[in-house]
Amino acid sequence: MKTPATIIGAGLGGLVLARVLHVHGIPSTIFESEASPTARAQGGMLDIHDYNGQLALEAAGLMDEFRAIILEGRQAMRLLEKDGKVLFEKGDDGTGGRPEVQRGDLRRILLESLPAGTVRWGHKVSGVRTLSGGRHEVTFADGSTVETSLLVGADGTWSRVRPLLSDAIPEYTGESYVETYLYDAETRHPLAARAVGDGSMFAPAPGNAIVAHRESGNTLHAYVSLTRPLEWFDAIDFSDHAAAAARVVQEFDGWAPELTALITDADSGPILRPLFTLPVGHRWDHVPGVTLVGDAAHLVPPNGEGANLAMFDGAELGKAIAAHPEDSDAALAEYEQAMFPRTSETPQGDELVESLFGDNPPESLLALLAEEGLTT
Repeated sequence: MKTPATIIGAGLGGLVLARVLHVHGIPSTIFESEASPTARAQGGMLDIHDYNGQLALEAAGLMDEFRAIILEGRQAMRLLEKDGKVLFEKGDDGTGGRPEVQRGDLRRILLESLPAGTVRWGHKVSGVRTLSGGRHEVTFADGSTVETSLLVGADGTWSRVRPLLSDAIPEYTGESYVETYLYDAETRHPLAARAVGDGSMFAPAPGNAIVAHRESGNTLHAYVSLTRPLEWFDAIDFSDHAAAAARVVQEFDGWAPELTALITDADSGPILRPLFTLPVGHRWDHVPGVTLVGDAAHLVPPNGEGANLAMFDGAELGKAIAAHPEDSDAALAEYEQAMFPRTSETPQGDELVESLFGDNPPESLLALLAEEGLTT
């Protein structure tokens, strides 16, 4: 089986790449391990930035569809002490450059923009090998194979394509998220709903933090951050939700009940999300016929940039391929030469991450907000 462009992974980066190629009349096939578009929940809110994510959607010709899924008012932000005291609050006046959308909605509009059959669901990669002449063969768990001269790994943290280019292996950052959801919040969880506010809420302390977002459908989505070794989490049975929540909340002794309710009163979870990273400035020597986008290429801890960068990668690679329709290898080299320095720079979101989870929260976050002119 042969296909002009083979993309592994139907995340946002792979989908944007396929869409930009389609806009330019270039066919592609995405192979995705999940059985269907609804096989699992697609995560929470994403703020789509005007300097990368939105540029990718413009290249994909999907700005009208994007505007239709924006959740108005969700750029509001508040900073709380662990006792619940509000240190900073900013409403959403509609002028911010980072409108919020649900990841699932964004993925849906991308999927709907592609020709039927572009995504081949239920194709889990079991192996990838290099052939001659810049071609590669992908083998799937069912024994089927695909041979291609243009292979793109858009398959995230544990990419099966990355070893063709690099021996880098993601390393644990020392921090994990414990993820929870509270539904029908205004009625069933009013104290937590008031603490979170209309958009995003940050409550940081050294080694611990609670971050939450108000999502669509009156849902609160919380990320409980704990700086602990993996062995600490191994001692918790996260399949027993009540016991896991009880153990996690012990690490927040003395915190306001409206904040700890985001752990103890969860309707879904807690779900453990260990955070991994590739070396800063990860790059590789060019290999004909294959490249990477998104977390497969430059995985970093969550900083608000990951999804945006993945989409921007996909759009930039798609445009490069379209600019070199008879020389895909030149397109890959051009894309990589631009991508490496772009992703080697300290991401804009890293300052926020350091201020939240560094040694001096929440004071460092207030200082960062002041630098950006958001405080008075």
